[in-house]
Amino acid sequence: MTPVMSRATLLRGDGADEVTNVELFFDLVYVFAVTQLSRTLSEHHTADGAVQTAVLLAMVWQVWVYTTWAVNYLDPNRTPARAMLVVVMLGSLVLAAGIPFAFADRGWLVAGTYVAMQAGRAIFIIVALRGEQLQPVFVRILPWTAVSSVVMLSGAAVDGHAREALWATSVAIDLAGAAVGFYVPGLGRSETTDWTISGSHFAERCQAFVLIALGESIIVIGRRLEIEHPTGHSVLTFVTAFAGAVGLWWIYFDRAAADSAREIESSDDPGRLARNAFHWIHPVIIGGIIVEASAGERLFEDPTARGDAVFAWLLLGGVALFLAGHALFKAVVWQRLSWPRLGGIAALVVLAVLAPHVTRVTLAICSVAVIVAVAVADRVTHPVAVSDEP
Repeated sequence: MTPVMSRATLLRGDGADEVTNVELFFDLVYVFAVTQLSRTLSEHHTADGAVQTAVLLAMVWQVWVYTTWAVNYLDPNRTPARAMLVVVMLGSLVLAAGIPFAFADRGWLVAGTYVAMQAGRAIFIIVALRGEQLQPVFVRILPWTAVSSVVMLSGAAVDGHAREALWATSVAIDLAGAAVGFYVPGLGRSETTDWTISGSHFAERCQAFVLIALGESIIVIGRRLEIEHPTGHSVLTFVTAFAGAVGLWWIYFDRAAADSAREIESSDDPGRLARNAFHWIHPVIIGGIIVEASAGERLFEDPTARGDAVFAWLLLGGVALFLAGHALFKAVVWQRLSWPRLGGIAALVVLAVLAPHVTRVTLAICSVAVIVAVAVADRVTHPVAVSDEP
């Protein structure tokens, strides 16, 4: 792997793999953002609400992940990079606060804050990397950011589905730019080998966002736990919801997280792997966790309710989305299909037929059984050597 350049004082040198405390502090805002997304989906559990939540998640993710790319090149222990993180943190807090009203009367606030962070960060990095070989990479990014920003602001000027479409298009422009190396006439395109990142650092940062999303499930479980007058159903619901959260954590972190960090670190082209496996695919995994957390809210409201179609789609759809995202992630990193995850998705489809005839907690128990089955299948098909166990 091409080493991270260290000639400029702002670029990461020794200790580039370490996640710093200012990065973890920056992440705290996104705990709030994920909570806002989960509650928005819970309160607007329609197809339109799902689309709006997906668009907002994509926007939140773009701000976070592009900042993560930046901190792979800039040293967050130095004042300029810290100042950039704090400013983006402030903007992210405003963006998160506006999430419940983004498609109502706060469209300009959300869009304007998003554009200011995306464009402002790109300009900051261009200035910080002046004279460096990496600077042209971000010079090419800026025109793409300008175009996507115009589309984003145009979305704030309209309502309803038009806003959804324009904001989704704005995010798609940024994703397309990364796919073609941010090609600009006269400036050419960047190769992924130009993106000289610390692979293990980038992987660890994305894994941290997965933990943030899982934290929302834990918050829901803790907030809904009946302490004063527990019943058999409330205890069963609590244990089931907790087991589901642990199961999702286990599937992601038991083997694949550490192994993928090693894969990207040893890759000849860590920039390509970071873009394909982490930047593009991880929002799908995180989205599945958020949807599943929204199902948890409805589960605790009335665990004995029967035939709840909304709950079934949130629960089964959330777990299926998580498994699909993780299967795609493994396919990109290791170029092989994950049959346990595909089998788990098939089992969830079967459960959808059962859903109208059982209570919410029964369906939740069945979904946990699927999650556990996938985790066990991982261990059976790819056993861990004794020396690899902690």
